[in-house]
Amino acid sequence: MYEKTHFIYCEDAQICCYESGAGVPVVLLHGNGEDSSYWKNQVPVLVRMGFRVLAMDSRGHGKSEPGTRGLSFGLFADDLKTALDTLNVPKAHIAGFSDGGNLAIKFALKFPQYVDKLVLNGANIEMFKGVKAYTQLPLYPVVGMLALAGKRNPAARQKHDVLALMTRSYGVSWDDLRQIEAPALVIVGEHDMIRDAHSRRIAETLPNGEYLCLGGTSHFCAMESPARFNLALLRFLRYTPSR
Repeated sequence: MYEKTHFIYCEDAQICCYESGAGVPVVLLHGNGEDSSYWKNQVPVLVRMGFRVLAMDSRGHGKSEPGTRGLSFGLFADDLKTALDTLNVPKAHIAGFSDGGNLAIKFALKFPQYVDKLVLNGANIEMFKGVKAYTQLPLYPVVGMLALAGKRNPAARQKHDVLALMTRSYGVSWDDLRQIEAPALVIVGEHDMIRDAHSRRIAETLPNGEYLCLGGTSHFCAMESPARFNLALLRFLRYTPSR
């Protein structure tokens, strides 16, 4: 699916970043517990339309090492900056799914000069209030059990560190969103696990945000309805003016 694979040294970890195509850079960021293969239905289309696609496996995911400093969105954002600097990308569109959307927000706040446009697919600001209870509540006992098992089992500890990202704040407030000037598309599924009012509020709070709901789809709308998702993605990237 990807033409090149880069392993980029980010202090204490090797971070895997995939690349395909040429043209305006688009960074794709996957969700919790996933890797860059999530975007298999988007990459070929973006390449055909003249974009340079860069997809990063977040630290502790896919082929990226976890390092020694734990997992956090702030550290993920630093890794992304290092990857873009290494690959000579001074500015790019940033598209993130779920936890990748949260990472896109965190990155835009820490390094706004690197961001052209944002695509936030199923992102959230408040883990507990933003995610529907049937998804969020079962996480806490699982994370607790993995914490206990992880004292003796490195694999369980790794699973705990990844899943725990979905149970705590990642340090972004509603007031922070008002600082992001990049044009932003907030795209969700009709039956998303993110509360619709929460997604709408994200779009309304962003100074240049817009909201789009894909009917009949879930949180994984990019996989379930790639044609409609890709059309919305391309329309936004190609025809929405940059600031």
